[in-house]
Amino acid sequence: MECLPGDEQPPVPVLLLKTQSTPGDSYHDKLTAAQLPQGRRLAPIFVPVLRHKFDEAGLDTLRGLLRDQRIGSRPDASYGGLIFTSQRAVEAFAHVVNTEKPAQEAPSWPNLEDVPIYSVGPATTRALSAVTQTPTLQVSGEHTGNGEALAHYILDHYGTRHSDRSTKPPLLFLVGEQRRDIIPRTLMDPSLAPARRIKVTERVVYGTGVMESFAADFSRELIASDAIVREPSALPSRWVVVFSPTGCESMLYELGMLDHAGKYVPGARDGNTCIATIGPTTRDFLIDTFGFYPDPQSVSSNM
Repeated sequence: MECLPGDEQPPVPVLLLKTQSTPGDSYHDKLTAAQLPQGRRLAPIFVPVLRHKFDEAGLDTLRGLLRDQRIGSRPDASYGGLIFTSQRAVEAFAHVVNTEKPAQEAPSWPNLEDVPIYSVGPATTRALSAVTQTPTLQVSGEHTGNGEALAHYILDHYGTRHSDRSTKPPLLFLVGEQRRDIIPRTLMDPSLAPARRIKVTERVVYGTGVMESFAADFSRELIASDAIVREPSALPSRWVVVFSPTGCESMLYELGMLDHAGKYVPGARDGNTCIATIGPTTRDFLIDTFGFYPDPQSVSSNM
């Protein structure tokens, strides 16, 4: 039987173990735009592992700061800038801005036209681009890629911006319940000269829990992808992309790769499923906890 051309074959499913980001998700955009050898396409499928919810107390605090224009360059401002390292924090920020917009007549709302906004990477920066004001937000730092590099960038950029001040205006860092402390620790390092040190206030604006339905949802997507009729190909039948240690055990169990002791069974792979991790933390967790090595040892999160 003659094989179908690649562009007529079903796309390769890519099961992304994450919640699809709003208002846009770079993984979805890049995967749907990609083209594999022989013209095959990719079909991103989101399988949420974590449940995110806004922290109302944090949102109320942020709302009050924006309404009262306490984030800005005025001498009486509480904060001189904002830091984002999470798309979920951007979503919380956008939620406050958008829900307040009908009550704000000025196009300058949320009144951050002269405020530096620091973003850890391209995905977070793209999410921030959906927050509209006139003029546009001043976002920088996306080239840094991680919290430590962003912190050092802020020390230089913010320090230069306020070089005439012996004490820098504090920065507001919008975070989730679980986060690393590398940015505040670096910016407030006691070994820094007082004129270089920057105070950081962390404000929790969202919380995270585990989706109870993840195992069942993932199993359902595996069954659906197994049912796709494909031509013989050297390409994998599907990809599974893991973003955090949460859900790894359920993922491996549903793929039939764990024994009764919760360890990887050598040779249990089906030969059709490739598993990739985003970043070394999740890769190391799979190796150290289950003895399982993902296909690419790690994938850099630069989307």
